[in-house]
Amino acid sequence: MGSNNKAAVVTGAGTGIGRAVALAFLKDGYCVALAGRRKELLEQTAKEAGAAAKNALIVPTDVGKPDQVNALFARVRQEFGRLDVLFNNAGGNAPGVLFEDLSYEKWQEVVDVNLTGMFLCAQAAFRIMKEQDPRGGRIINNGSISAHAPRPDSAPYTATKHGVTGLTKTISLDGRKHDIACGQIDIGNAATPMTERMAQGVRQANGTIAPEPRMDPVHVGNAVLFMANLPLDVNVQFMMIMATKMPYVGRG
Repeated sequence: MGSNNKAAVVTGAGTGIGRAVALAFLKDGYCVALAGRRKELLEQTAKEAGAAAKNALIVPTDVGKPDQVNALFARVRQEFGRLDVLFNNAGGNAPGVLFEDLSYEKWQEVVDVNLTGMFLCAQAAFRIMKEQDPRGGRIINNGSISAHAPRPDSAPYTATKHGVTGLTKTISLDGRKHDIACGQIDIGNAATPMTERMAQGVRQANGTIAPEPRMDPVHVGNAVLFMANLPLDVNVQFMMIMATKMPYVGRG
């Protein structure tokens, strides 16, 4: 185990927010299973951890596929012996597709990753946390500001992120008796590959195109680490972290 004797799983750990959170955990002494679809990106995350890379376990995983999720968590149990934190982060989007033109296939693709994948990972983590000794653990779901307010042409992403909020609340309730805490972080415009288009200009509710401020994802990593390191009798149920000047509060 790492220097703090805690083990974590981070999904979508190869890029963006997942990478920032995985690095924050590794640098804090966690053993971390890095899960994501592309092995080479997971290896790059581990490389960026420097000396802490020795505590990284690379497990290529498509979270939308139950057999791959089961294999991930079986490997975690085998290698680490326990699981203290799941950062349930993997997600995708279908940006800019008019509601009436959205294909069933694209809708299903986003639902499979953003909602079903999050459920599968949370359920697998829940089962380990319930049975281990000492029992319990923490599940942190990556919501979004889209869990509160939609962008234009964002039906699948917004619907799934609202669904994540419901999942967070039910896991929080169902986990009480097993000392499993569950919270959600809602992030606004971290500077990641997924938000590159924000800097160039994206459609606003009034139909105009405008660039939006972004923030360094390191701050998201630090925020998730804060949530993760609380004792299990304390929970951040919801946290929102956002670029201060992005259009969300009031009229933007």
